[in-house]
Amino acid sequence: MYPVVVLCRVLRVSRSGFYAWHSRPESKRAARDRVLRVHLRAAFRQHKGRCGSPRLHRDLRAIGERVSRKRIARLMRLDGLMARRPRRFRRTTDSRHGFRCSPNLIRRRFATGAPNRVWVADITYLWTDAGWVYLACVLDLGSRRIVGWSLQTHLATDLALQALRAALVHRRPRIHHSDRGVQHASTGYQAELRQHRIASSMSRKGNCWDNAVMESFFGTLKQELHPLRFDDVEHARREIAEYIAYYNTSRRHSALLYVSPMEYELKRAMR
Repeated sequence: MYPVVVLCRVLRVSRSGFYAWHSRPESKRAARDRVLRVHLRAAFRQHKGRCGSPRLHRDLRAIGERVSRKRIARLMRLDGLMARRPRRFRRTTDSRHGFRCSPNLIRRRFATGAPNRVWVADITYLWTDAGWVYLACVLDLGSRRIVGWSLQTHLATDLALQALRAALVHRRPRIHHSDRGVQHASTGYQAELRQHRIASSMSRKGNCWDNAVMESFFGTLKQELHPLRFDDVEHARREIAEYIAYYNTSRRHSALLYVSPMEYELKRAMR
C-alpha cells in the first residue's frame, strides 16, 4: 500500500479532490450497475458460460430488470464474462451409395409456422478419450426442439433410426428432411418414414445450406459444450442428455424471439 499523498501525486489529482470523491455517496447508476452485475453473474453461471449479451439481456428482462443490451454488454466486459466461441467441425455425410435420394421438398423454407409439420435430421461426431462417438438428432423446424437423438460408437443406419424412433414416440410430422447420407437414404430408414406416412425430403448434392438449421444446432452444441472433455461414450451420453434438456427447456432461441423451444410450443398450445 502507498500513502494517499504519493498516489495523488502519481495520478495528478489533489488530495482534497480524492477525499471529496471518497466521501461522496454511491451514484444511482453505480448502485444499479452493482445489482445488475450480480444478476448477470448468476445468469452466466446458470447457462454455464454458453450465452452472450443477447440471451442474458432477455433473461434479465424476464425477471423484471428493464435494461438495454448495450449496458449488459458493458457490464459483462467489466466482469470478463465471455460466451464460448464456436469451433470448426467436419461433416459425416457419405452420399456415395446406390439408394434413391428424395427431392428437396422444403427448399430452405425453414419457417414452418408451427410444430409437427417439418422435421430435419443429421449426424455429427464427437471425440472422447476412448475414441469417436456419433450423434444423430431430429429437430422440429416449427419450434426448433430436439425431438429425438441417439449416440453410438458407429455410423450404421441404426444410429439414425434410433433417433427417428425416439422422435416418433410422441409426435408425427408431415415432412422429414435430411442430407443425402447413406443412413437416411437407406432402405430401413425410408421404410420407417413410409410406415408413418411421412414424406421424405433431402438436400441437394453437396449443399449443406439446404439443412442449415440442423447444421446450426450442431455448431451451437459443439460451441457450448467446448472445452468439455468426454471420458467415454457413457460420459458423452450423460452430457449430451443434459445439454439437450437445457436446450429444449431453457436456452433462448433467436429464431423464436428469444424463448426456449418448449416455451414456444406451450405458448402456441395455449392460443
